[in-house]
Amino acid sequence: MMALLGSSRRNGNTEYLVQEALKGMDYQSVYLLDHKINPIVDQRHETNGFDAVEDDYEKLFKEFLDQDIIIFATPLYWFGMPGQMKIFFDRWSQYMLDDQYNFKEKMRGKKAYVIVTGENPPPKTAALPLIQQFQYIFEYVGMDFVDYMIGKANKPEEIRQGTYALTKAEIWRKEIKDVVVI
Repeated sequence: MMALLGSSRRNGNTEYLVQEALKGMDYQSVYLLDHKINPIVDQRHETNGFDAVEDDYEKLFKEFLDQDIIIFATPLYWFGMPGQMKIFFDRWSQYMLDDQYNFKEKMRGKKAYVIVTGENPPPKTAALPLIQQFQYIFEYVGMDFVDYMIGKANKPEEIRQGTYALTKAEIWRKEIKDVVVI
């Protein structure tokens, strides 16, 4: 199981919800900000395909492909996902047509959960376009979009007062433990 954290701040509200949802379980936290992930030029239709990119992405992508359950966790930045998470998804284009990765087969059936935090305007509705974007991404590659959680918080530790999100994290913890061998 992997928690993919798109925040530009460690120990924030989004990460706290991940920790609450996965408490007592073995999982790998990946902070996208800690990895050098370069954007790419779209070369899907070039005869030779994509140029090689010298960064941390391929190693991270291989680890990602080995997971059955992925938690995508991100604050709501300007009504979308932060740049580092968007680049993570954009780079899938580089691997979708590469036979050595068997991308669509490996993506099919992975269980995806999404955690989003934000404050103003109220994220319960402001984050819905982002949730929908995740849904479309997962549908496109055959992932199973299990559930999402939206927390209301901005300043560090504000989420600890967010009873709705914390209650949902507890529900996830029970549900995920039922499908994961601990």
